[in-house]
Amino acid sequence: QVQLVESGGGLVQAGGSLRLSCAASGRTFSSYFMGWFRQAPGKEREFVAAISWSGRSTRYADSVKGRFTISSDMAKNTVYLQMNSLKPEDTAVYYCGAARGWGVGANDYAYWGQGTQVTVSS
Repeated sequence: QVQLVESGGGLVQAGGSLRLSCAASGRTFSSYFMGWFRQAPGKEREFVAAISWSGRSTRYADSVKGRFTISSDMAKNTVYLQMNSLKPEDTAVYYCGAARGWGVGANDYAYWGQGTQVTVSS
């Protein structure tokens, strides 16, 4: 059974920071690509960032470049999303996903966590 468990969400003021974690279990993820997506009320799930487990390859949505950093710790089977300079428009449920290849579309991802709420107040 594959499990992805996100944590680290919360309420923060604009300009603040949060670090999300995604703990993976159930199989060897070294061949997978891990991604973070977010979904605001009434909107589609959108790509935020992705990383290979080795950490050598990363990709970001234009809206978060320079503010968010994705990283991985293979020893802990955990992927992180460091979010700095948060804006009210970053408010959403953030989901962690695992894909067999590079992808920026939600349909590219085979496994998902339950999501963690991030709320940024103005």
